[in-house]
Amino acid sequence: MGRMKKPLITLEKVEPDSTWGGIVKAMGLVFGDIGTSPIYTLAVIFALTKPTYDNVLGILSLVIWTLSILVTVEYAWLATSLSHKGEGGAIVLREILVPLLKSGRAAAFVGILTFIGVSLLIGDGVITPAISILSAVEGIEIIPGMEGTGSHVLLTIAMCITVILFLFQSRGTDRIAWTFGPVMLIWFIALAASGLASLLTMPEIVKAVSPWYAIKFLTDNGMAGFFVLSEVILCATGGEALYADMGHLGRKPIVHAWYFVCVALMINYLGQGVFALQHPEVKIIIFGMVHHQAPLLYIPFLILAITATVIASQAMISGVFSVVYQAITTRAMPLMKISFTSTAIQSQIYIGAVNWMLMLSVLLMMLIFQKSENLAAAYGMAVTGSMTITGIAMIMIFHHKAKWKVPIAAAVAVVNLCFLASTFYKLPHGAYWSLVIAAFPLAIMLIWTQGQKRLYRRLMPLPFETFLISYEQVYGKGRTIPGTALFFVRSLDFVSPYIAHCILSSNIIYERNIFTSIIRTDQPYGMKVDYRRDIGTGLDYFEIRAGYMTFVNVEALLEHYGIKEKIIFYGVEDIIAKNPVWWIFSTIRKQSANFVQFYKLPASKLHGVVTRVEM
Repeated sequence: MGRMKKPLITLEKVEPDSTWGGIVKAMGLVFGDIGTSPIYTLAVIFALTKPTYDNVLGILSLVIWTLSILVTVEYAWLATSLSHKGEGGAIVLREILVPLLKSGRAAAFVGILTFIGVSLLIGDGVITPAISILSAVEGIEIIPGMEGTGSHVLLTIAMCITVILFLFQSRGTDRIAWTFGPVMLIWFIALAASGLASLLTMPEIVKAVSPWYAIKFLTDNGMAGFFVLSEVILCATGGEALYADMGHLGRKPIVHAWYFVCVALMINYLGQGVFALQHPEVKIIIFGMVHHQAPLLYIPFLILAITATVIASQAMISGVFSVVYQAITTRAMPLMKISFTSTAIQSQIYIGAVNWMLMLSVLLMMLIFQKSENLAAAYGMAVTGSMTITGIAMIMIFHHKAKWKVPIAAAVAVVNLCFLASTFYKLPHGAYWSLVIAAFPLAIMLIWTQGQKRLYRRLMPLPFETFLISYEQVYGKGRTIPGTALFFVRSLDFVSPYIAHCILSSNIIYERNIFTSIIRTDQPYGMKVDYRRDIGTGLDYFEIRAGYMTFVNVEALLEHYGIKEKIIFYGVEDIIAKNPVWWIFSTIRKQSANFVQFYKLPASKLHGVVTRVEM
């Protein structure tokens, strides 16, 4: 067996920016969601809880310690210390954890946890743009002369912004992404400045940083205080982006940026608390505060707020694309048509099917809930669920890697569970929508993964050694067709039935036949090619090993190794299923993109070989 050329290795990720450049970029790519939370968090809380002196101190203390524990400790310190080549996210946690586990049941449990985490993140990706854009647009009501703007008008404006946002996804954000960071930097400066101006009118409010006021609020208010946690968690929404988006910029710029963002947010929340005490009649506190401080700057601030929510929504949509792509390449989701919208950043992609489903779901949420304060009832469960799953996974990883971190991770997980439990009272008020939205991708992943395993067993692939004996006999007859044929296999250990049907049963055999495998590794980036010649008479093996975030251009790789195929054979399964679950699997498989479409192979050379399978 010979080898041709050296293994081809793709470029890794784009090198991280300088510290300052990375920090500014992180403002736009990572902190959009958590950065726009001040628009609605205290407004929602004080709509349900009277802004008395004790209540304001207690709630501000809860907000400050929620940001400290669930964002700084859980994500900035613990989660970002776990990565694969700098990449983070729920699927990365699974890739780190599964090799550490000895039990098959434990690995299956981790797999299901990951699927739930991914599903909740997708659910979050629906509610975040809806509540962020709606809450910012509602600030129009404070503009003099526009106080009577109807909710239907505001809803229409919010829906138009949403549609425009999703329409631009297919063009990519590469050209305008450079503006996101500076815009969000201005936004955080505006948050800090407005909060500080209000805080200075009542400096004693800073004593809310003491956890004693949070504990006192919870003990004084009992179950009612406990349920307030379900609204307090809104201040930490988007905190998971510190880990999920780590691969784009690296850990250091994100963590350094977070310290600035965290201070700006805390100052703003303290300022809003003072304003709520002084003006308890104001509904949207942040807009009322800025309008009271500087009426002439209010409209520019409102435009900045709407821009910030669009950037936050963009970051969340891009995050959903990234997570779905990881799920596709790790075989957790069916294949979909992928477009790469950046020539420089591999992770910047567009998935049409996901984009339009997200858009319709966001619009549906807006129509159902009408106002941001109503949407807040549906918000929180997906976020706390995702954070809890991350906490559980971290405990398991640290148990194997760094036992001294286990008590810290366990304490964080307990806090997460408390927040998650507090959101259950929201179920009758709309929180069930979080579960309904998350149920769709979860059901698809479970049915798809189990269906793929069952289908593979039903197809009964041949061991390569058994196939090779019959192959040599057929090839030895000398009835080969001129040219090169390409066949796709999962690995060289087993040969798919369609190949046996094509070569052994139908005697369709070319002068050169190349078995090709595309194997996704547990690393996010990097690619290696292994070309083995003459594993049989006129038979070669072409193996591509690529990271699960790496784009594979099969045609370019074949050309690089001097392979000019005449025809490409691939298997098509005609599934007959009476069981409703496997019928759903069959339907998903028919509707999803084919393997050859996903890798964009030339249609003129393709030839599908159908195999009928009963499931």
